[in-house]
Amino acid sequence: MIIMGSIVWHWVLGGLDGGVGKALEVHGCTTSLAPRVSGVGVALEGTTAAEQDYHMEGGDIDAPAMWIVAELGLDPGRLHCWVYFRNAYLVSFDLHFMGGVEDDEPPTKRVKLSSGELRSLFNSSSLTEPLAGSLGDSMARPLPSQGDEEMVGTKGVIKRVEFVRIITKALYSLGYEKSGALLEKESGIPLHSSLVNSFRQQVLDGNWDESVAILHKIGLTDETVVKSASFLILEQKFFELLEKDKVMDALKTLRSEIAPLCINASRVHELSACIVSPSPCLFFGLSSQDIVGANSRSKLLGKLQKLLPPTVMIPERRLEHLVEQALNVQREACFFHNSLDSALSLYSDHQCGKDQIPSRTLQVLQAHRDEVWYLQFSHDGKYLASSSNDRSAIIWEVNEDGGVSLKHTLTGHQKPVLTVSWSPDDRQLLTCGMEEVVRCWDVCSGECLHVYEKAGVGLISCGWLPDGKRVFSGMTDKSICMWDLDGKEVECWKGQRTLKISDMAITNDGKRIISMCRDNTILLLDRVTKLERMIEEKQTITSFSLSRDNKFLLINLLNQEIHLWSIDDDDLQLVSKYKGHKRTRFVIRSCFGGFDQAFIASGSEDSQVYIWHRGTGELLEALPGHSGAVNCVSWNPADPHMLASASDDRTIRIWGLNRVNLKRKDTYSNGIIHHCNGGT
Repeated sequence: MIIMGSIVWHWVLGGLDGGVGKALEVHGCTTSLAPRVSGVGVALEGTTAAEQDYHMEGGDIDAPAMWIVAELGLDPGRLHCWVYFRNAYLVSFDLHFMGGVEDDEPPTKRVKLSSGELRSLFNSSSLTEPLAGSLGDSMARPLPSQGDEEMVGTKGVIKRVEFVRIITKALYSLGYEKSGALLEKESGIPLHSSLVNSFRQQVLDGNWDESVAILHKIGLTDETVVKSASFLILEQKFFELLEKDKVMDALKTLRSEIAPLCINASRVHELSACIVSPSPCLFFGLSSQDIVGANSRSKLLGKLQKLLPPTVMIPERRLEHLVEQALNVQREACFFHNSLDSALSLYSDHQCGKDQIPSRTLQVLQAHRDEVWYLQFSHDGKYLASSSNDRSAIIWEVNEDGGVSLKHTLTGHQKPVLTVSWSPDDRQLLTCGMEEVVRCWDVCSGECLHVYEKAGVGLISCGWLPDGKRVFSGMTDKSICMWDLDGKEVECWKGQRTLKISDMAITNDGKRIISMCRDNTILLLDRVTKLERMIEEKQTITSFSLSRDNKFLLINLLNQEIHLWSIDDDDLQLVSKYKGHKRTRFVIRSCFGGFDQAFIASGSEDSQVYIWHRGTGELLEALPGHSGAVNCVSWNPADPHMLASASDDRTIRIWGLNRVNLKRKDTYSNGIIHHCNGGT
């Protein structure tokens, strides 16, 4: 026998099929890799993997192998061998027959080895240290499976086997059973090994002992995972035995199978309590269907799938998850992104242009008779409310075609209307007169439902609690009061809680009230713990706005800056600053807006609307059109392409996308038609 290079496996096959004896030597691999070898394949030169006759599952040998192929021809010649390692790295070698006995079998006849014979050969294989002048390095080279042929995509980073398996999994998840099976057959790449398929079936059939036995054969290296998976299986066995009134069998399972795993002791105690409970369903608050129903074992399989390594059982909806990740990356990389998720497509890479920012006047609303001080879209984006120095408020309706029309004019205040606030369900609207009262209106009918007031004190702001059952207001005596819908006062916070002119907000959980308590300070009051936190600015604060997720606060300052603060954590932090707009005398308000509130908009005393990129602070637009100071802006929460602005020129402007071929739209406002076709 001629020894060449470093020998990993040395097989002498004799006494098989007419006394065929051939010695095979595998070259080009150091002995240190031997423990990691999980499979060996041999093929005649010129044949493909699809032409091989020998396919052995990993579960049939001691080492966790993918498969072993042995294909030997009669004539001595050059063979090709590939070795599978546990980390899926592949190395290939050239092989030659080194001696052996010739026989007269035709070339088409193949030596077929049983798993036992292969195991015997595996156990009797010898290892030899590399010899001087080894040809191993020169003979070893990557298999096509590690080269271009086994990778897909232009970057060469996607493994073909993984790619095909994930596609197969997606087909099955979508209900395309025949297509999934056909892909497995045509590609020669099974979704799961035969062991894993058997394991899944045993779980679904409720063969618990067989399930645990196969689990130990899959080749899992993490003992904790094996124990945790066994616990889940045996727990299901326990429940089903109890449901069948086999209490002693269930107790035996708990004592001799579950408890010896020595994990999740608290759960073991809970299971023990089920023995004396009239029903485990009652104890755990489960229905009988949750324990032994048609879906209970499928749910168990889902839990096991999350627990086992993804190389063993591919996670559910893995392909969908990868595609969603890719779309998220594209969306986050899109600087001007301001479109709904429905606009994302798999057919092309996503990239928004600047034209996705509302910058064109689509409508001019002229129903107010004096300066418009405040406006706000409803939560569902179907309505817009505005308030004015003319002592009225107006409810506007956003039509399906994007047009805005007057719905109700709300009168009754004796002083200018400072602010408005929508109820959580958008069915009611609060309006607050300047140092006067708060009125509650029915949005559908325009009827005034209630007037909230306090003797000797004026109200200066208004808002709703998240449950929609209580309202609150800042008072001229610097306190904050809360009423139920019938007008009964339920809470009152006295002291330096608010200013004479003040914005107020409350978080979605109803726990924190936010108000301006001093000229340069914002108070964050925890209603439950009574803890007070302060944001202190160096300049006078004129207004603020709370983000939809309650994590950020947008603060307008006297020095013509807008500051973005993070308020989610205990450590309040200044995140960003926005500059460019003009403010010298009046209260100017800003807002979050666009898709995922990725932009900041603000009014300005120079009659323009300013828009910044929230993340970078870059000024994107300065929109002309108004002829007086722009006091307030509001971005439609349901339509990222719709922005409204209120001005001292007594008008409200509706801004939309600046598309070149936008058709002319007739704008109705208080009975007057205004044609807006790109002009201002």
